[in-house]
Amino acid sequence: MAQPPEVNETFLREVDENLRRDQLRDFFKTYGNWLVAALVLFLAASGGLIWWKQHRVEQHEVEVEKLAQTYKDVGSGNSAQAPQQFDELSKSGSKAVRASAMFARAAVALQQNDTNLAINTFKSIAADSALPKPYRDAALIRQTALEFDKIQPQDVITRLAPLAKPGEPWFGTAGEMTALAMIKQGKRQEAGQLFAAIAKDKSVPDTIRARAVQVA
Repeated sequence: MAQPPEVNETFLREVDENLRRDQLRDFFKTYGNWLVAALVLFLAASGGLIWWKQHRVEQHEVEVEKLAQTYKDVGSGNSAQAPQQFDELSKSGSKAVRASAMFARAAVALQQNDTNLAINTFKSIAADSALPKPYRDAALIRQTALEFDKIQPQDVITRLAPLAKPGEPWFGTAGEMTALAMIKQGKRQEAGQLFAAIAKDKSVPDTIRARAVQVA
């Protein structure tokens, strides 16, 4: 009569390994096709993403070259096609290309005495939350400078309030326009204090500080 195998640690390990092997085999029988399909989809998606990123990089490189060439054309006096080219580049998926093209388009508009187009372009840049803050702040400054004599002094003060503070990169320019708007309102003492603060801020460009000293 056969004797049952000795139940020891080796025997239990073999039983456990066989059980795991059977479970794994049954799992792949049931879900193998799904796993293969999922793997294929994953590889396809990964490959597509890599291709798309590379395509975008190459596209942005082409756009940068086109932007640089358009700058050269404008600089050499050949600016007939510049507005159209800048308009096309203003739709770029690259934030840097889009912002640069829009600033350039506004500059061309000013050269052509189209102030309203320049103002609207700067306004669009300032309102584009997708663009980095330095671009938006610079556009807001340019927009306000062009509109300074067309809007109410309080509108200037309110609009530039976040930038007209010591320590802000645009403190000199924003503070100067804010102080001038205060003078229009008859708030000469407040304007003088702001001009004095600008004159003392060594981070402000020398030309603006010099004007602030004179006015203060």
